[in-house]
Amino acid sequence: MAQPDHDYDFRPVTRKDLPMIAAWLAEPHVAQWWDDPEKEIAQIREHIDSISVEPLIVELDGKPIAYLQSYDPHMEDGHPYADQPFGTLGIDLSIGRPELIGLGHGTAIVRQFVADLFEEGALRVIVDPNPANGRAIRAYEKAGFRSIDRRQTVFGDVVLMAMDADDAQEGE
Repeated sequence: MAQPDHDYDFRPVTRKDLPMIAAWLAEPHVAQWWDDPEKEIAQIREHIDSISVEPLIVELDGKPIAYLQSYDPHMEDGHPYADQPFGTLGIDLSIGRPELIGLGHGTAIVRQFVADLFEEGALRVIVDPNPANGRAIRAYEKAGFRSIDRRQTVFGDVVLMAMDADDAQEGE
């Protein structure tokens, strides 16, 4: 599938976005990979004012289409990815609108956002999809991530994937 030729906008989540995100979390293609929606919304609400997690809405042509968060695994005691090198940021992405699934938006969003993170000084970006989430794993691989580990974490069974800034620059 060809990658969409789009520019995505990333804006901070506001409290007004929470009902929309809650609706996305209830969509079957999202719900199977997230915990209880009420618990997740409570955490996202806390993240709005957090310094360790940055919750974002991804917009396409001015319309919200996805939830994205980035986090520093070194800012939280006991984080399961604190063993990653300093300068590592983690991301999580969920496309909320089901009609946009399978069109290449996930890969394109990740590529654009990761390029921004590297430009801002991140040295590595990690993602941790569930091993059964083949669609997400393929999207991350297409964006340039590689599998570096398989782990049992507080988030469940995950495939830890990474892209380093050095690798991204070599691919340009």
